[in-house]
Amino acid sequence: MSLSPLSRRAVVGAALSGAVVAVTAGPAGAASRPAPALSSGGGRAPRSPSAPVPASLPVPPLNVPALRAALADLEHPELTAAQLRVSGSAGRWCGTEGVADRATGRAVHERDTFRIGSITKVFVATVVLQLVAERRLSPEQPVQRLLPGLLPSGFPPITVAQLLNHTSGLPDEQDPPYDPSSPEDIARHRYDRWTPEQLVAQVSHGPMKFTPGTKQEYRGINYVLLALLIEQLTGCRYGEAIAHRILRPLDLRHTAVPGNDPRIHWPHVHGYLRMTDGSLLDITKFDQSAAWGEGEMISRTGDLDRFLTALFSGELLPPHELERMFTLPPDEVRMVDGTPARYAAGLQTFTVNGITLWGKTGERYGYSSAVFATRDQQRRVVLSFNPTRRDATQAQVSQRIAEALTKA
Repeated sequence: MSLSPLSRRAVVGAALSGAVVAVTAGPAGAASRPAPALSSGGGRAPRSPSAPVPASLPVPPLNVPALRAALADLEHPELTAAQLRVSGSAGRWCGTEGVADRATGRAVHERDTFRIGSITKVFVATVVLQLVAERRLSPEQPVQRLLPGLLPSGFPPITVAQLLNHTSGLPDEQDPPYDPSSPEDIARHRYDRWTPEQLVAQVSHGPMKFTPGTKQEYRGINYVLLALLIEQLTGCRYGEAIAHRILRPLDLRHTAVPGNDPRIHWPHVHGYLRMTDGSLLDITKFDQSAAWGEGEMISRTGDLDRFLTALFSGELLPPHELERMFTLPPDEVRMVDGTPARYAAGLQTFTVNGITLWGKTGERYGYSSAVFATRDQQRRVVLSFNPTRRDATQAQVSQRIAEALTKA
């Protein structure tokens, strides 16, 4: 998810993706384990409901004062803005704090767009699973057979399913060509242009981290390969496949894959980066090609809520393919640090105060975000905030929002 397609992506990206895990009360009990069979029918956008959804524990009533207080803290860590949209059958609330543009002083608005980082992966996974439903590929096919010559011939077979749930074991990326701890160096390289083939080349050296399918490690490069696979199978750019299959059918008019355009064209929240001299640099304009296929999209809270609603309601995937997004690897497959696996196909899961949520986090420089919901959609959450530094302190924001949403 980081600027660099290299080693810092795995370290910082995993920190944010696991941010709320620090407040979990235990493993996600609602997570199903056995891999479901392939769908017996095609179709990419079924409008009938999916199979019955396991009931979640009742969520507590919305505590608006607690939510307002959690969102209003723009100092721990330092943020320039924050947005929160809560919806679902158990209640609704929207709130904003801070400024969208420090130059003009304009306050952030709930319709402002922002960079969503690795929430992009949920869109990519959805399209891949639509192609599975259409029987244009099998999750058990090795990616080397589908994208011949892209990975070294000495690598073991890596299946589509292992890319989807981050059990591929691909090698670490090479070190970046700049200092990722220097905000000035980051700013100097903000318009660097990467191709997906260059991104893949960064992991084409050195030994595999582990045998595919035996462990789990969150890696952006898995979704670069999946986006390339979408292009191979559809004959169009992966962003156009997302637009054709998801954005236009759901009327998500303020969600886009920007490609090589470093700008955000709709009314938007600006992102800022704290320089070593203490000044804040507007980092909004930023070439996103380093996050190609796995972290480059733009959206707003209303669009993301509509997408999550449609996805969980079975509007985008048949039941068997949708179930893959809620199916963790077998119990013996654990994260590389020994903790339980928490990533399914495109979604991650965590439990806070006994409430199990499914969704995804995302980050880019100046932007952090999260979309989560209980599987029965009693509660859906879209969070966006704008930190001035990119480090582990960002977890504090997700943690306090999660606590305010789930504490009775």
